[in-house]
Amino acid sequence: MNSEKVETLWVHLHWLTVLAQQGSYTAAAQRLGVSKAAMSQRISELERAAGVPLVQRTTRSVRLTEAGQQLVDGMREPFERIAQSFSSVRDLAELPAGRVRVTAPVAFARQQLVPRIAEFLRAHPQVRLELELSDRLSSLATEGFDLAIRHTATPPDTHVAWALCATRSVLVASRAYLRRRGTPTAPQDLAQHDCLHYPRGQDTPAWHFQPTDSRRKGGTQRTTVPVSGPFSANNSEALRDAAIAGLGIALVPDFSAQSALQAGKLVEVLDDWESVGGFSTHLYAIRPYASHVPRAVAAFVAWLRGALAEGFPTRA
Repeated sequence: MNSEKVETLWVHLHWLTVLAQQGSYTAAAQRLGVSKAAMSQRISELERAAGVPLVQRTTRSVRLTEAGQQLVDGMREPFERIAQSFSSVRDLAELPAGRVRVTAPVAFARQQLVPRIAEFLRAHPQVRLELELSDRLSSLATEGFDLAIRHTATPPDTHVAWALCATRSVLVASRAYLRRRGTPTAPQDLAQHDCLHYPRGQDTPAWHFQPTDSRRKGGTQRTTVPVSGPFSANNSEALRDAAIAGLGIALVPDFSAQSALQAGKLVEVLDDWESVGGFSTHLYAIRPYASHVPRAVAAFVAWLRGALAEGFPTRA
C-alpha cells in the first residue's frame, strides 16, 4: 500500500483503536459520537485496504484478528502522542477549556460532589464536566476517563494520585432506634443490635474497632465484633437511609453520614471508638502517568483539593 493511500486512512485507524478499547461497535460509535453504521463502514473500508480481516464479529461483541491486534498495537503510541500534543497546544489558551471525563463513587458523588459542581463550572465556563457515578473500578485508559476519584488508603502505583482529604468511618443510628433498643456503650454490645453492613464476599460480617486514643498511647488494642441485621447493601448511601428509617446501626463513611448527622436525623454511636478496616481512610484523585496534564484537568483537581480540604465534619 502506497503512502498516499495510508494517509487517507488515519481516521479509519483511529476508529479501529477505539473499537479495540470498547469491545463493540455500539460502544465505540457512542464514544466517537457517530452512528454504528458509519463505524462498521469505516472498519470494512480499512479491511479492504489492508487485504486481510481485522475484526472477528459475533452477535454481542467483536474481537481483533491477529492482524488487527498487530495494527492496533503499532498505532497506540503514535495516537497517544498526537493526543498529548493536541492537548498541549489547546492548553496554550488563557483559560482551561474542553471536556473532563470523571468517574466517582456513587454515594460520594451524590452527597458531596454534585452539590458543589456548580461552583467549579461557574468559575470555568469553558470546561464541560462529564461525570459517571459508579462504584465499579473503571480502567481510566481503556474507558477514556481523564480522572477518577477513589476512596482508598493506597492509590495505585501506576497512576498519579492527588490526596483530597482524610475520611473516617462512623457508626450511626436514629434516635427512634436507640430509644427502642438502647444505646451501645462498648463494641461488644453491637452483637445484640441490628447492624446494617456492607457485604464483603462470603465472610461472616464483622466490624473491627480500636479506642480513638490508642495511637496516642502507642497501643494496638483492637476489638472484633461479629454483626448481623435485617439489611445489607453495597452502597453507603443506602445503609445511611436504612439507618434513618430506624432499621438499625450502620457503619458508613463520614461523607455519607455528614448531612444526616448535622440535620439531627442520625446520631453517632460509640464515638470514642474508631472503625478499623471498614472503609478506606482517604479520598484521592488519580489519573494515569502522562508527560502533560490538560489544563482543564489540573484546574478541576486544584478545585477539588480546595473544596474538600476540611474533610467532612459531622457536627453542625
